[in-house]
Amino acid sequence: MKTITVPTREQVDSKSQQIFDNLKKNLGMVPNMYATIGYSSDALENYLNYSGKAGKSTFNTKEIEAIKLAVAEANGCEYCTSAHTAIAKMNGFTEEETLKLRAGVIEDERLSVLSQLGREIALNRGKVDDSYLENFYAQGFDEKALIDLIAVVIDISFTNYVHNLTHIPVDFPAAKELSEELV
Repeated sequence: MKTITVPTREQVDSKSQQIFDNLKKNLGMVPNMYATIGYSSDALENYLNYSGKAGKSTFNTKEIEAIKLAVAEANGCEYCTSAHTAIAKMNGFTEEETLKLRAGVIEDERLSVLSQLGREIALNRGKVDDSYLENFYAQGFDEKALIDLIAVVIDISFTNYVHNLTHIPVDFPAAKELSEELV
């Protein structure tokens, strides 16, 4: 079977090279995920534009990370659980909270509703039990918030699928395994 490697700057087109340069300037690195998406400069450009906006007018950074952690776990993506564990910690979550979000058992009711609904959307391709939607609306969310949540699920699912198909090296600290009592 063909092995997909993370491309170097010289292996991608000029449009991806320019995006890589901007990423390096802003992040100090080009994460392997973005570099791999860079095989298609159109996909990388579109993904970064989409990801930069998905859910941000409705959810705060911690809420978006809660959704992304739950969906990455549901999709079995080692890369994204590691990357978003690191990002979640930079945004104020503890290690224990990241594990609870991935397992869908966080005590914070609002975060719990978001992570559980996000996970269920991913696992069931959008066909969720009405109780998840009722819990979502009971938290004061509306139709806009539902569409924004779906946008965040799609955002993280794209990178989950890229990693699950390519198995590129994870360039973030490995996320801890979920313990039996959390699952």
